[in-house]
Amino acid sequence: MAKYELDYKDFESEKKNKQTDNAEELLDWVETVVFAFFIVILIFTFLLRNANVEGDSMLPTLNNGDRLIVSHINYTPDNGDIVIVNAEHPALDKAIVKRVIALPGQTVDIDFSSGSVKVDGAELKEDYINELTFFDAGAHAYPVQVPENCIFVMGDNRNNSTDSRSEYVGFVPVDDVLGKVVLRIFPFNRIGVPE
Repeated sequence: MAKYELDYKDFESEKKNKQTDNAEELLDWVETVVFAFFIVILIFTFLLRNANVEGDSMLPTLNNGDRLIVSHINYTPDNGDIVIVNAEHPALDKAIVKRVIALPGQTVDIDFSSGSVKVDGAELKEDYINELTFFDAGAHAYPVQVPENCIFVMGDNRNNSTDSRSEYVGFVPVDDVLGKVVLRIFPFNRIGVPE
């Protein structure tokens, strides 16, 4: 009888220790999840932003509904970057996604009869565009030099894009660049860095 009582007490003690260990493991897991959640919030508050693509102006590179991660810390625009810019014209009243074509001081020349785009006299090799550039929205007489502290942007779907060729956008002040697109996170079958 004494042996049975001893085994039973050991079993109860072991059961309580196991319950305590399980509770501690659950608490550790919850702390880890909460910590990770706050780290993600800090990253998206201070280092990265997210953006949604609305419309077809960046086809075939980006599709309507794509979700993007945008980096904005210490970013300086560069030719070919895909950026989110603040379009101040009331007809747009939202941030738009475009590709940087020219930087401050560079000269843009578009031949709308051949569809070619030149920057500082060199024709761009644009494997990313949907079709050649035949649409002129009338904002500039080409060639045109990009003013200081501004950039010239265009959508990859050149004949269906409101961009620097339009008075609605025009030259974009560098201060209105919200950041560079660094990653597409949705749809899941197209996750990656858009080129």
